[in-house]
Amino acid sequence: MRKTGFLILAIILGICMLQVFLPASEQASFAAGDLSADARPVEATAGSEAAAALNLDAKGAVLMDPQTGEILWEKNAHARYFPASMTKLMTMVVAMDMVANGQARLDEPVQTSERAESFGGSEVFLAAGETFPLEQMLIAIAVASANDAAVAVAEHLAGSEEAFVAMMNAKAQELGLKDTHFANCHGLHDEQNYTSAYDMAVIARYALKYPKIREWTSIKRYTFRKEPLSILDNTNKMLYWYPGTDGFKTGFTDAAGLNLVSTVEREGLRLIAVVMGVETPNGHFTDSMKLYNWAYKQWAFQRLYDQGQVVATVPVGKGRLEQVNAVAAAPIGARVSRIRGKGEKVRAEVEIPPILNAPIKKGQKIGQVTVYRDTVAVDHVDLLTAEEVSRASLGQEVVRVMRAVFTVRQ
Repeated sequence: MRKTGFLILAIILGICMLQVFLPASEQASFAAGDLSADARPVEATAGSEAAAALNLDAKGAVLMDPQTGEILWEKNAHARYFPASMTKLMTMVVAMDMVANGQARLDEPVQTSERAESFGGSEVFLAAGETFPLEQMLIAIAVASANDAAVAVAEHLAGSEEAFVAMMNAKAQELGLKDTHFANCHGLHDEQNYTSAYDMAVIARYALKYPKIREWTSIKRYTFRKEPLSILDNTNKMLYWYPGTDGFKTGFTDAAGLNLVSTVEREGLRLIAVVMGVETPNGHFTDSMKLYNWAYKQWAFQRLYDQGQVVATVPVGKGRLEQVNAVAAAPIGARVSRIRGKGEKVRAEVEIPPILNAPIKKGQKIGQVTVYRDTVAVDHVDLLTAEEVSRASLGQEVVRVMRAVFTVRQ
């Protein structure tokens, strides 16, 4: 028993000495294993060591693949923070929903109220009674983060800011956002105006359905009015510093810190990043670039068809043409790993009718492509007609019948 006791004691002492004399690099590898669960990448199959080494200043962060909604990296993704002017992305989303539904037009005039004029901070110095088209007001929101324009738009579209905010919260509920509540349309500090990095990424993913929002948020400089001259500069420096950036919105208050919800597309692969609560100057930009730099080393976009490329042809009955081309409404493909030996197989399944009867409109949806990464469906892309096909004339129909008869006889 005494010998056994000495043996156990020797083993324990040996382990302790090993910890002391391990090289620093080895000790660091043990420490990396202690990374908190909320800072670990969700998808650790590609570059997991590099992902774990991403040290962000942000309190909360998310990197999302908008094609599938998959989270590629996260840190405190569901913790609630103040969005500041990132709030305005939802303001633009609700406005574009109303345009898409026919409830508003981008060219309709928006008149500034005295209340809207009173809002300071980031603004375009609207005067009560001053009128601009809805689209121009939305550009002021997107480029200059104009609080006065946000209130003017909200009042115009819903009758009051309060009614518009109710629409924003209804949209949040529709999108399934569990950690979001809006108290205003501009993002000036309010304890009841909060969201999470994950929820903001979901809003950004939805915003991608409206190319206009990316068009506005990617404008670097905009002349809002000529008399008196008012030139707006975009607050999102990623547009200057990081090629491929085309959205979305910065945000800052003392309580919120520096925030950024952004989107980048490179070689067909689009990603969304959200960073919140950064305290170092320009840290919301550098944190976002860290996420994108890491991601574009791990994944690429395997393209099967370009937007507008012919995917299939469909026979046409009773038409001036005997067949019509079905083209892709958007690029067809999927995100795949860049790491050798880990590349997934991407394939497309085409669903089209056996025949279409004329008349057929150009751009008419006639089918769908389902994109698979290995065995998992990751995207659905509409197939549209490439040209208009009118009904065949009586003469054409007679010729086709006669040709069919003679073909059968032969």
